[in-house]
Amino acid sequence: MACGEENDHCCGNHGHQADGGCCGGHDHEHDGGCCGGHEHDGGCCGGHHDGGCCGGGCCGADDRDQIAMFVVGPIETNCYAYVSQGECLVVDPGNSGKAIAEHLPPDVTVNYIVATHGHGDHVGGVRALREATGAKYAISAPDAELAKHAGEKSELGRSYDDNAPDPDLTLSEGDVLKVGTAEFRVLEAPGHTPGGIVLLGGGSAEHVCFVGDTLFKGSCGRTDLKGGSQEDLRRTLARLKREIPAHTNVFCGHGDPTTMEDELAQNPYLR
Repeated sequence: MACGEENDHCCGNHGHQADGGCCGGHDHEHDGGCCGGHEHDGGCCGGHHDGGCCGGGCCGADDRDQIAMFVVGPIETNCYAYVSQGECLVVDPGNSGKAIAEHLPPDVTVNYIVATHGHGDHVGGVRALREATGAKYAISAPDAELAKHAGEKSELGRSYDDNAPDPDLTLSEGDVLKVGTAEFRVLEAPGHTPGGIVLLGGGSAEHVCFVGDTLFKGSCGRTDLKGGSQEDLRRTLARLKREIPAHTNVFCGHGDPTTMEDELAQNPYLR
């Protein structure tokens, strides 16, 4: 059964909470915040503050690289900044683009702002972050129009900081984005939205994957919003099961990070 048929099990996505809670949920305790309970030098921030970030070197990044995590907005969307050799890729800047820019180290150059999909809680901060950093904004072509309405009320009655601008780059299957010694390959992942993507790391980001709202710890993305498709999501999840190595650290759009090994063993939507 695809998530969306039983929405109360969809981790954090648009108002529903998964079994075991979601990272940043106020009724759950997380050591050091929202990095999945692992031990990390520098730790992770408490996660309940717009623009809050986690400490350097957390969550499976290569020793040369760092991942910062920001939990932003009314439904606690996870935004990530991957830093390698002074270059940065920001994934899903929620509705706090300006605050995220202020929390990034001043010596870091943001090369890309990438949206895993076009929902407002993931792209409402794109415009402010691009204005603050000069980075290129990238999203898949099928979701680019959806992202342009982030500042308007969604079908769930929420709106976010601002409409996303026209993208500087449109992403499709096989595209590769490079920052420092890290690279991220685009996997098309429709289902939650028509143009959802996953970023699978390579180089110094070999053990990292950003999955947006396609996959959650113990769950998967909902499909009952406009453009969602249970059939597409099933195919996407089957593909991720085949193509994401078990040792990969999986960074989700809401809730705790996880590992593909754990999801293969425990997530009913990957069986």
